Amino acid sequence: MSENTVLPGDQIASIEEYEAGYNTFDDGDMVRAATLGEKDIDKTNRIANIKHPKALSIPKVGDIVIGTVAAVMSSMIAVSIDYINGKPTVSKVECVCSTRNIRKKNIALVNDIVTLKIRNHLNGTIHATIDEPHLGVLFTKCRKCGEKVVPMRDAIKCTECSWIDERKLSTNFGNSDFINLRD
Repeated sequence: MSENTVLPGDQIASIEEYEAGYNTFDDGDMVRAATLGEKDIDKTNRIANIKHPKALSIPKVGDIVIGTVAAVMSSMIAVSIDYINGKPTVSKVECVCSTRNIRKKNIALVNDIVTLKIRNHLNGTIHATIDEPHLGVLFTKCRKCGEKVVPMRDAIKCTECSWIDERKLSTNFGNSDFINLRD
């Protein structure tokens, strides 16, 4: 390890000299490392940071994410994020999306692939929206038999058993190239 390598909890600087930046925290007396990494002191702006070798991919406000629905609740869905602005992520961070104002019975179901826009970060939770036309379900299968479905206005119809189900479909529904769905 180099002399710039720090472990979680290591002292980085005094709070009188520097502010806590990325991957650091202020314990009331000292700025300390929140993660393993390399110490990075910004002397111009007086900020102490830690550069992590494998930083987590956390989406920022306004980012478009593509992910798999992990849970469906009465007024929200939880989505495991697979792509951020078209770039794959391995961190499997989850976000929640409120479905309270959308007048559909099923916005999305578990294992549907959806595209969302990050709205904010609040209380340690990433919040997203599905309200815009290009946001919504990108890929799904029939809930009854698991076969292929085709869009019908604001619903889907199974090609095998003819089951019709409501979903909040994206304008890009059925486009199999999810990665190139950037604004």
